[in-house]
Formats: sequence, structure tokens, C-alpha cells
Amino acid sequence: MADLNDFEMPLFSVDREREIGQHPLAQKFLEMISAADVIVLSVPEHNGLYPAAFKNHFDWMSRIRKDVFQDKPMLLMATSPGGRGGKSVLEFAEVHLPRYAANIKAVFSLPSFKDNFDTKTQMISNPEFDAKLREAVLSTQGHI
Repeated sequence: MADLNDFEMPLFSVDREREIGQHPLAQKFLEMISAADVIVLSVPEHNGLYPAAFKNHFDWMSRIRKDVFQDKPMLLMATSPGGRGGKSVLEFAEVHLPRYAANIKAVFSLPSFKDNFDTKTQMISNPEFDAKLREAVLSTQGHI
């Protein structure tokens, strides 16, 4: 499991890349992807798109290798406190990430996070959404 907070890098720019070269944390993250059998990518939605931290990591990694996600089976998911459950970022990711070898096998959206997730048990509390997530996981596992 990887947390972007454990891979903090300076903001990407070609000038910075020219100055410091490929960032070693971006290389380490790519190595983690290489070692994975499947990618479960949970993307927060900030103003309908990826958060700046995700985009920054992606920018550093894509300069090392264009096929960032290395054709690994992927479960793509998002949630939000609103009724759309991060669907804007999911729609964008479904179109954009395959250009970088994301092999998206299933997509899951959890709307109204506060109503559908129990923070004490750390589980989805709504049986319908719990079943949808389990189905998405099984669908993704079937491609390993």
C-alpha cells in the first residue's frame, strides 16, 4: 500500500527536472507499481479533477516511463461527501489514464461518504454499495 504523503516531491517542472534529474521517489513509486499484481487507485476529487499531489507524482513518474501503470489490472475508485461520489474525476481518469497503460478493469464510486461509510469500523455501511465494491474487487482479481 502506498500513500502519496510518503513520496513527497517538489513541484514538477522541466527546469527542475533539468536541475535535479529524475526524482528518486518517483522511481521508487514506479518500482512499487512494477512489483504489484493489481493496482487499486483511489483518487480524491478536487474541483472535478485530480488533486495537485496526484498530478505532481504522475508528472514525475511519466517522465521516467510513459507507461506509468504498466498495464497492471486496475480498480479505479473515488468517494466524496456529495451525491456524485467523485464521478467527475472518475470520468476524467477513465479517459486519461489508459494513455499511460492503466488497464482499468472496474470502477467504483461511493457517494455521500458520511452517510455510507462507518468511520469506527472503517467499512462501507450501505449494503448496496458494499456489494458493488465487492463485485468490483472480484472483477479486478479475475484479471490477475
